[in-house]
Amino acid sequence: MAIGHRRTLSLLLGLLVLGGCEAGQQPAPVSHAAAAAASEKPKGSRMWMTVGERRFAITLSDNAAARELAAQLPLTLDMAELNGNEKHAELAKALPAQASRPGTIHSGDLMLYGSSTLVLFYLRFDSPYAYTRLGRVDDPVSLAQALGRGAVRVVFSSQKISN
Repeated sequence: MAIGHRRTLSLLLGLLVLGGCEAGQQPAPVSHAAAAAASEKPKGSRMWMTVGERRFAITLSDNAAARELAAQLPLTLDMAELNGNEKHAELAKALPAQASRPGTIHSGDLMLYGSSTLVLFYLRFDSPYAYTRLGRVDDPVSLAQALGRGAVRVVFSSQKISN
């Protein structure tokens, strides 16, 4: 038997075992809509961040902390500067933390320090600290410039605000 035929036969047998089909039984038909849905990658939840006149899309992480942050929107925070690489602010309501050490922080990372400090990083660096990942700015190229050097007011919302 040729190698290609063996692979095909192995694949078919594997599908029969995984599908729970017995000999002589037909597998259940799959609709085109179901097949299309299965092949799509799930899209993460999104929120928007506005700094002055600049808007940034943020894809939220799939965790309880990010969902609870999204439930608090819209949210306006005066974020203080720290270490020349991040802005931070205290949230009025604590979020469920599941901190881990990311090792490398990337520009655009939106994290939770402790259970109530929202941190937005605008430079890449290595860190020994533990954070709960909340999301990431989709395109952080001009993020550092938009945030500036000092404290900044940032508006987080569930929809893009139009001018």
